[in-house]
Amino acid sequence: MPTPGEKLRALIESGEHFVAAEAYSALTGRIVEHVGFKAAYLGGHACSAFHYAVPDNGIFSQIEQIDQAGRIAQAMNIPLVADADTLGETVADAYRFTKMYVAAGIAGYHVEDEVNPKHSKHANGLCPIEEMQCRIEAGVKARGDSGLVIIARCDELYTSENGGGGTGSIDEAIRRGKAYAEAGADAIVFASAPPEQQMEVIPHMTIPVCTLGFNLPDTQFTLSTGWGWVSAAVGHLKMARELMETGSVASAMDAFRNFPEKYDLIDQNLYDELIVDWAERMGKPTRPNHAR
Repeated sequence: MPTPGEKLRALIESGEHFVAAEAYSALTGRIVEHVGFKAAYLGGHACSAFHYAVPDNGIFSQIEQIDQAGRIAQAMNIPLVADADTLGETVADAYRFTKMYVAAGIAGYHVEDEVNPKHSKHANGLCPIEEMQCRIEAGVKARGDSGLVIIARCDELYTSENGGGGTGSIDEAIRRGKAYAEAGADAIVFASAPPEQQMEVIPHMTIPVCTLGFNLPDTQFTLSTGWGWVSAAVGHLKMARELMETGSVASAMDAFRNFPEKYDLIDQNLYDELIVDWAERMGKPTRPNHAR
């Protein structure tokens, strides 16, 4: 049976563009698989905000990300890509966390070159190319024969003016992309960069390119995030206010009526059958329905 990493590699090598759709929980992982997506993606901001109520600016730990990623991966049969931030602060961190991602059943991750605290008001810049190469090489060494896909995330086109660590140099983005490929990265993503800038860089890459949030020509896959967890949080906020103001949540009843897939997604029938079989064999009573 192929490993999660081998499944993801096969998708990339097929040459057919695919979308790794947002999955920020075990249930949403089941949902994206149910509707037909071939892969799923857990973003750092999606996980930090939804599960821990903290920003994704370096304070959110890899242990927390791996914990949630593992829960999602175990609930699906499709491969999961995870946002691995900087893989810690040292090459030793990068090695150990890679081992943990593999053990958790993750198919691939992306590791970025921005300096912590990242995505914050600190004008941080990017780490030296050699430092990023060392992180990638540590990941390659740690993954063994698991097939884990290592995606290098280059933030050179994510400029400081927009909250990133890059300068916006096309030449530097190309230089970094080639260096990361030489270190053993299997694919690369230029995050939070305008499509027109990415189009200038893509032809120079020697490894597959993926995008974050939108599709582009000549790329192998897209990591799609933000729409799921935000919509869930907005919906919860809306219904919480409705309950506070009116004493009931009428809109929630509509949601239940429009969610017949719930029982399939949580394997309700499978567990019902197990319990009925056990009860009948033990001579215990059963009933025709289960709790709603």
